[in-house]
Amino acid sequence: MALYIKRGLKLIFPLAAVLVLMVGCGKSAGGEIVEGKVNVVTSFYPIYEFATAIGGEDANVINLLPVGVEPHDWTPRSQDILNTSKAQLFLYNGAGLEGWAPNFLKGMGKDAAVKTVEVSQGIDLIYAEGDDGHDHGHGDEGTETEATHEEHGADEEHHDEEVGGDGADSSQAGDVPAHHIDPHTWVSPKSAKIIAENIKNSYIEVDPAHKENYEARYTELSQKLDALDAKFTEELSKTAKKEIVVSHQAFGYLCRDYGLTQHAIMGLSPEAEPRAQDLVALSKMVKEEDIKYIFFEELVSDKLAKTLAGEAGVETLVLNPVEGLTKEQQKAGDNYFTLMENNLQNLILALQ
Repeated sequence: MALYIKRGLKLIFPLAAVLVLMVGCGKSAGGEIVEGKVNVVTSFYPIYEFATAIGGEDANVINLLPVGVEPHDWTPRSQDILNTSKAQLFLYNGAGLEGWAPNFLKGMGKDAAVKTVEVSQGIDLIYAEGDDGHDHGHGDEGTETEATHEEHGADEEHHDEEVGGDGADSSQAGDVPAHHIDPHTWVSPKSAKIIAENIKNSYIEVDPAHKENYEARYTELSQKLDALDAKFTEELSKTAKKEIVVSHQAFGYLCRDYGLTQHAIMGLSPEAEPRAQDLVALSKMVKEEDIKYIFFEELVSDKLAKTLAGEAGVETLVLNPVEGLTKEQQKAGDNYFTLMENNLQNLILALQ
């Protein structure tokens, strides 16, 4: 560990530099407008899944984000604006997740008939305590649920054909900048139910003729979310430990709702670089708290999680923020519920 501390800056930042997201300037998932149905465009996977479940045969749902792409660093192109302007609904998370949203919405123009809905409306959001995270401070205090939060996407460079995202969506936050908000609302089944209800209400508003269909499908989805919530509540109340160490600070809502505390290697945006001293402090905390696992996720590099695990002498496990599916998960038929069930089982294992 002494060697690690002396050479921390030299060792850690090169590793952080290779934290390459599986994003880049790839194409959108695409999809065609279908006449005779409610055409819905969604910003990323969880909203797409819920919108598809509630819309059923009455809707045609198009997801902007391609399979295997992490949403924090993705930016839409001009063609995405054109396609969305032809839809009846545009559903996005808000709370600062889609830093490109303000310019995207402006790009559709005043004549576009599409109704835009921020589906995180009504959720009790988690705010930062002051710092915007530019100095990437993520020690013990800086990585807990109510901790300093990283800015999403405001400093990214964008392709010439992409829509710039230097604005930040803060419509729920009053005077609080969006980069002081934890946007990962959907990771808690409790918040996911509010998102689903907002989607259902949006469908009814644009297509009241099929209200009963939307209500019935929402009820089915809501019952599944209630069952998942009850299972998380019951199982996590039994665990002896309550501290988790994660690669990406994406589990604030899950931790708040089920009595856990997260300590994150990186911030709210998974490309954020941690400081060497933060990793040293985390390694010390892992040993002192007898933590056995460091959590990582599939859509971003696991190098830093494995580095910390190696220094602390512990193992790694997946904790999925359900921001998207990998191609393998899509082929296997995975969805929000299967991924969250896997999360629960891994949490139970880690917190024994």
